[in-house]
Amino acid sequence: MIQSQILQPVVVLLAWTMIMWLWMYATRIPAMSEAGIEPNDARRTKALDETLPANVQWKAHNYNHLHEAPTVFYAVALVLAMIGLGDGMNALIAWIYVGLRIIHSLVQATANVVMVRFVLYALSSVALIALVFNAASAVFAA
Repeated sequence: MIQSQILQPVVVLLAWTMIMWLWMYATRIPAMSEAGIEPNDARRTKALDETLPANVQWKAHNYNHLHEAPTVFYAVALVLAMIGLGDGMNALIAWIYVGLRIIHSLVQATANVVMVRFVLYALSSVALIALVFNAASAVFAA
């Protein structure tokens, strides 16, 4: 079994994604009911954006965002763990990435201030780039 510190932030971000899933449905289902939206009406997600309150949709948008760049995080974290470089600085960078993504989620799901979201996203992207660079350096140095 692979023992690596980097797997801890991976599991935390996975758990956070499920928390956002719960939050999304806990707000979206009552809002759809209140708006008289039938389940089949949701086939066009744009219709939900036009009908449901923005603060309800922010949670859904963030849930979708947690399936975009974080997929690269999961892959690079697993690579680093498999090659024995998932501890120390790489684990710290991974925790920074996860912390920034969680803060990004909270901002997007509540106040949704775009410039704050952008800064958080940009900083998390720098952390992700550092992890990819570290993995690439190790894999291609062999």
